[in-house]
Amino acid sequence: MTRLFLIDDDPSVTDILNIIIEEQSLGKVCGVSHNAADALEDLPYLEPDIVIADLLMPDIDGISFVQKARRILPSAAFIMLSQVSSKDMIARAYDAGVEFFIQKPVNAVEVRQVIENVSQKQNLLRAMDQVRDIFAGAAPEGGRQTDTKEHGGGTPERLRHILQDLGLSGELGCEDIIIVVSYFCGHEEELSGMTLKEICGRFSDSPKSMEQRIRRAAAAGLSNLAHLGLDDYGSEIFDEYASSLYSFEQIRREMDFIRGKSSRHGNVRIRKFIAALVSACVE
Repeated sequence: MTRLFLIDDDPSVTDILNIIIEEQSLGKVCGVSHNAADALEDLPYLEPDIVIADLLMPDIDGISFVQKARRILPSAAFIMLSQVSSKDMIARAYDAGVEFFIQKPVNAVEVRQVIENVSQKQNLLRAMDQVRDIFAGAAPEGGRQTDTKEHGGGTPERLRHILQDLGLSGELGCEDIIIVVSYFCGHEEELSGMTLKEICGRFSDSPKSMEQRIRRAAAAGLSNLAHLGLDDYGSEIFDEYASSLYSFEQIRREMDFIRGKSSRHGNVRIRKFIAALVSACVE
């Protein structure tokens, strides 16, 4: 569960944030402070995942606070509360390491969106770190370094090339796909029989959100291929991926949808899509 620390010199603001976070099930508030100096003392002990701090505080301004706090908690994410519209100050805050702003007076919709976005980003970064640790080939008992090539080391480059061919580089689910496929490049035997929910549960605290992002990205790839097939049926990219990553029948259905000949989109078999990406990367 995401741990949040709240800092504002106005107790009513931290009270409102606390209520929103609890009612929206956005995480657990592990600490509250009404001045930046006390907060800096508490952070090393509480180790929150996300810190929400006021921009304008009487003892230490929010930007200076974030600069100091990042040295204490380099892996934490920082969200700034502000009524300020100065582009200069906002730019300085982003340079200091602030992820997002929440405008005052706070409202539940914005608070939920910002915290969920930051939490998702943190989950992705943690999962990427796990994958990097696997590829780093931590030495097992006996002290022998594991050869990263045996575990798919270097596959992300090939994978990114495929995803770029599919037009998915800018999709939100692209990094999720890289995390999942990169791991299973070295653990193919574990993929058999797993559902997408189980797969996502291995890498994210919010498997449903990760699953939705992967489904949307895979569907976007199918649509992009279908458009490519309509423009250039002899395209090498279309020829390479239409049957290997997707079902050609579903590609044809998507092409009919684009032409207006059908009211149904093509469907993606996500497990086949992931398994095919793994196979393409370990060949």
